[in-house]
Amino acid sequence: MLNKLAKGPIAGVLLACLGLGATAAHADDLSTSKYLFGDWNGERTRLEDAGVKFDLGYGGEAAHNYSGGTKNITRYTDQWKLGASFDLQKLWGWNGAAFNIVVTDRNGRNIGADANIGNNQLIQEVYGRGQTWHLTVFSLVQKFFDDRLTWKIGRLPVGEDINQFSCDFQNLTFCGAQPGNIVGDYWVNWPTSQWATVIKFDTTKETFVQIAAYQVNPKYVDDSYASHNGLKPNFPSGTTGALIPLEFGWKPSVNGLPGSYRAGVWYNTSKGDDLYLNTDHQPLAEFGGRALQHDSRKGAWITFQQQVNGEAGGKGTTVFLNIASADHATSATNNQISLGMEYKGIFDRPNDFIGAAIGGSHASGYAAKNQRLVNSITGSDTVVNDGYEKVAEVFYSYSPIPSIALRPNLQYIKDPGGSKQNDDAFILGLKMSVAF
Repeated sequence: MLNKLAKGPIAGVLLACLGLGATAAHADDLSTSKYLFGDWNGERTRLEDAGVKFDLGYGGEAAHNYSGGTKNITRYTDQWKLGASFDLQKLWGWNGAAFNIVVTDRNGRNIGADANIGNNQLIQEVYGRGQTWHLTVFSLVQKFFDDRLTWKIGRLPVGEDINQFSCDFQNLTFCGAQPGNIVGDYWVNWPTSQWATVIKFDTTKETFVQIAAYQVNPKYVDDSYASHNGLKPNFPSGTTGALIPLEFGWKPSVNGLPGSYRAGVWYNTSKGDDLYLNTDHQPLAEFGGRALQHDSRKGAWITFQQQVNGEAGGKGTTVFLNIASADHATSATNNQISLGMEYKGIFDRPNDFIGAAIGGSHASGYAAKNQRLVNSITGSDTVVNDGYEKVAEVFYSYSPIPSIALRPNLQYIKDPGGSKQNDDAFILGLKMSVAF
């Protein structure tokens, strides 16, 4: 059913904007309700009071390539989200426990690939991980010690808890847990999940520490595997190790304005292939053989976000800085940095806001060195990615009603993939969301 609806997503969103998607099923004021279908004549609130809360939504992203690549084309991709949270204390008397489930369905086309832009970071962040159904969250949550200690276990995306960051922008450079943008072969963000456990301890009202372990298995990032097993909460064979991140967080109030500061490190117990050397410590491209094996893979990150003026949590400016770095020998993209701001309440519209950001993703010098050697030996002219892919994005987020956001944006990508051999790209985009 949802796949059929996804065939005409723009039409569906326009109908929703006109209020035609909401029928007599609700009598709420759309100008104040955060859900398009309202409170279901009070039933939604009654269910939530009883312990059942729903999270239903749709997000779509259109992009048109004006320059760069080989084609001036338009592409669209989207995601449906069906989620529910069950308060087991209200339902069964199980103190401090909850069960969460989220299922997602992705559809569409990737403009970067179809227009041959050569970009590293997705121009439409909602694309990826297989255009299919995913079991995104399937977890049990238990709280202890007056809710200071939280334990999660089940199927989870890494960025659901570790290195949390918003996804207001359309370019992936500025979206979600940043390590997943550079080592996405094992740090798996939304919508893909893996078996995991997370322990978070609130050391004070403003500080916390959390540690987690996630199953590392190549099948989780295999699109063909996802297309057949995306909804199965199975435990696939072929596990290579565990991703173990450790994060420290601080959520201060600076001059009465909220901030979020996170720093962490990660360690992947799986082995990693060297991008340049073979097992004899000679260049792979020249001498062949097997890639040198590294015993582990690792990295670190910082994420800073602070409101600097206005009203706490309301109208005002928030700035952010994200930096992530991975080991260079095994990571094709080894670091990423982004800096940006958002201003909420523009034109005195409480739900509208603007955003602007710049960032860069650095291609590994080891991989570039290997490709240059391959080119010299074979006489090929394969593009060598040996620098930063630099991205800038600006957007205006317009909410005609609280449940709908329409976010036109402009993106400029310099040296796509980190190579001056690729033409710069200029993209006109539109990101939209509906909360049902």
